[in-house]
Amino acid sequence: MTLLRFAPSPTGALHLGGLRTALYNFLYARKVGGKWILRLEDTDTERTVPGGVDNIRSALEWAGVHYDHGPGVGGPHGPYFQSERLDLYHNYADKLLKSGHAYRCFCTQERLAETRERLARTGSNRTYDKACLNLTEEEVARRVRAGEKSVVRLNDGRLPDRPFPKDIVFGSLRDSHASLPTDPILLKSDQFPTYHLASVVDDHEMGITHVLRGEEWLPSLPLHLDLYATLGLKPPEFGHLPLLLNLDGSKMSKRKGDVQVLDYMRRGWEPGAVLNWLALAGWGTNHEVLNGESLRKSSPDSTEVMNLTEMVQGFDLSVLTHRRSILDPMKLEYLNKHHLMREIATGSSGQARLAERIHQKVKTAFPASQYTSVEHIAQVIEILQGRLTNLQDVPLLAPYFFVEPNYATEEAQKMLKSLGDASYVTALDNLIARLEEENGEWSDLDLSAILHAQIQPITKSTKVYMTIIRHALTGMKAGPAAADIMRVLGRERSQQRLLSARRAYQGKSKL
Repeated sequence: MTLLRFAPSPTGALHLGGLRTALYNFLYARKVGGKWILRLEDTDTERTVPGGVDNIRSALEWAGVHYDHGPGVGGPHGPYFQSERLDLYHNYADKLLKSGHAYRCFCTQERLAETRERLARTGSNRTYDKACLNLTEEEVARRVRAGEKSVVRLNDGRLPDRPFPKDIVFGSLRDSHASLPTDPILLKSDQFPTYHLASVVDDHEMGITHVLRGEEWLPSLPLHLDLYATLGLKPPEFGHLPLLLNLDGSKMSKRKGDVQVLDYMRRGWEPGAVLNWLALAGWGTNHEVLNGESLRKSSPDSTEVMNLTEMVQGFDLSVLTHRRSILDPMKLEYLNKHHLMREIATGSSGQARLAERIHQKVKTAFPASQYTSVEHIAQVIEILQGRLTNLQDVPLLAPYFFVEPNYATEEAQKMLKSLGDASYVTALDNLIARLEEENGEWSDLDLSAILHAQIQPITKSTKVYMTIIRHALTGMKAGPAAADIMRVLGRERSQQRLLSARRAYQGKSKL
């Protein structure tokens, strides 16, 4: 069975690039009926941060990218923390030592630094002089018994021949073995493995068939293939995902801008929209040549709105681009807006789910309001569809649903000035009188027809009339149709708004 893994280090919060890697592993596993593992590579004890594991797991949970095996889930491949697998790495390091493919190095940091400087001055591209390679077994044993610290190095002078397979994403690549450090360290002096040994051992032991990981690991691929060859193991298929870039083309960095998934969780972005955004960043178009003819494989449009199920159905590893992709925040806004519209369109259940999510935010924004129930917020969300880019914008876009409008704002004053000589008071008086004539259920009234029937006695301009009504109801220029606003406000609040606006207009001092 196809088995993939996402193997982040808990050295900080999960970032967007990591979430995209997890997503692509998820999509491919689901596409082919396989499974995927979450494995925590926590062997770098100096950089591991408290709460790092919980952050990764909560970010994946928020996004809905659920792993099949891993921490909190279990499975046949555990343990899923590398710090709990140290005996395994020691066993493999011993195999390499016994076969002569690795050796112990007792050089101090000071000597290593001096050696690198000396080699660099001579123009050598080596990074180590292999000083410990020819130590006798007796000398090594004596120094180990004496408690001297040592590392285990790969002996790159005894590497077996091996192929360099095509990368799933990049295709044919140059084997850049020569760029590797001389005799890379596999086991550190603290007895923890380096990433290279641990990832190779774990991928083999867990039965990983495909490794999808970031482009930054491409320089390490020759070393990993060397390790598979020296251990006599079959490597998985590798696919390296191009880096994500900022809008200005610079590399995304934890120190520059919002790159942590936590940032997007806090700011109220829809998890499905964030996944949609990340999925499209790299889901390009590939041209395959068959019998001399170029065959264009289809891929989504750069702003195609997809839920997770649709992403799985359309996902194809062969059409991932090998170009680095810019993450455009404007695309996220577009996608988020349409994901919200999709949820709102599911009806009352979807609207209620959205309302529940911002219930506390609305209550915090309007602590004195009696109109902050989930049911009321759901109605507000329904009529704001198409205007909402982010769910957290509800209090900012439509405060008038929760508190009385402020007719003294600059925006409200400009609205009045735009009316010219239109009879503000007459328009409100006529509408108040008309609404008082209606005794039926408020929800059954055709409020739009009632409003349009009032236009002609006041003005020839629908825009001017509706501006009067909108000013009275909201004090804001933009928003849903006046009839929709009145429907959500209800009979009593709508009529009270009209009366309050009339009094304020006549009093002038309040405007």
